Amino acid sequence: MTERIAQFLTETNIDTPFLVLDLNAVAERYHAFTQLFPRAQIYYAVKANPEPQVLRRLAELGSYFDVASVGEIDLVLNQGIDPSRISFGNTIKKERDIAYGYGRGVRLFAFDSQAELDKLVRAAPGARLICRILFDGQGAAWPLNKKFGCDGAMAVDLMIDAARRGMKPCGLSLHVGSQQSDPGEYVRALQELARHSQTLQRHNIVLDAINIGGGMPAHFYRDNVPELAQFAAAIMQSFTDSFGGASALARQSPPFDHVNLMLEPGRGLVGDAGAIATEIVLVAKKSPHDERSWVYLDIGKFGGLVETMDESIHYLISHGHDYADVQKQKIAAKNGGGDHGADASTNAMMRVILAGPTCDSADVLYSKEDYRLPATIKTGDRVTIWSTGAYTSSYCSVNFNGFPPLKTVCI
Repeated sequence: MTERIAQFLTETNIDTPFLVLDLNAVAERYHAFTQLFPRAQIYYAVKANPEPQVLRRLAELGSYFDVASVGEIDLVLNQGIDPSRISFGNTIKKERDIAYGYGRGVRLFAFDSQAELDKLVRAAPGARLICRILFDGQGAAWPLNKKFGCDGAMAVDLMIDAARRGMKPCGLSLHVGSQQSDPGEYVRALQELARHSQTLQRHNIVLDAINIGGGMPAHFYRDNVPELAQFAAAIMQSFTDSFGGASALARQSPPFDHVNLMLEPGRGLVGDAGAIATEIVLVAKKSPHDERSWVYLDIGKFGGLVETMDESIHYLISHGHDYADVQKQKIAAKNGGGDHGADASTNAMMRVILAGPTCDSADVLYSKEDYRLPATIKTGDRVTIWSTGAYTSSYCSVNFNGFPPLKTVCI
């Protein structure tokens, strides 16, 4: 999170809701990744925030890109980015979409099933393939452990079949879950990938890509997580232990010359670089005896805050754009307590239920978590939801209840 965002929000009169994104903060975070993960290739997960200015800034810095659809392929290519810097990382693709990507120059694809491999053989002959392995991803706020990946033994069989059919099986991947809080999960992941890589080597399939996906967290939510440097230390040590560092894996043909580790950060790159400005539409109680007030904002689940589903992601929220207040909240959280709201010593606080503006009963952000705002809040006041640079604008509905998609302003 940046003071530049707070200053911008204080000075602007743009109608809410909107997301403001600090491109300098994105660049600083990218540099942190490249410094902490030497020789790794960073594939930005475009789905996290597909804002063209973000893509262009990252491309200038040397980033690669993980895409999930033909729409994202076009979006990346339209920024002047070469297709050799694209990985089609979705394991669930229409055959015609595979053919489209291949026709536009994409040569790296992910898969996790026999049927998907069959499509790739037909639509992307000779392409480089990465097989995704199932992983439970304990410790993640947003798990990804059911829909994607296959059993490790099946992955080995699929890679052998891919080689037999003229494809280039180049790597294995898995994902430890989004907003991962435990660096040890990456250690477990790398150990598992190493076991299957050794099995493949016995079948004369030498990999040149070990892809540990994304999952590295944003750091300015209410929950505390280790710093990026702690994740990097655990990952790089485990990678060296599991793969011997600069091994045969690193001596293959481009695009993986001297690079044997792939990362696909999304939230970890752009999450803390953004904040959403929103307006209070209504403050109300359902009964005179209610202990909490309902605070309805002009943004909700359908406007981009889908990750409040099951109250999975706990955003820091402040009345107005008080940067000092939200810093106090974070410090209080690190110390194991404190009010999650403005400074209680100078403002009477009230416990609130936060909800969105739509005519859908599911559009409630937080009813279980202890969120508090000043007792003086009123209709028309502005509220800031911090560290919302990832998985907000890309999640919002197009026209549900007639509400427009979330605007993005880059600074």
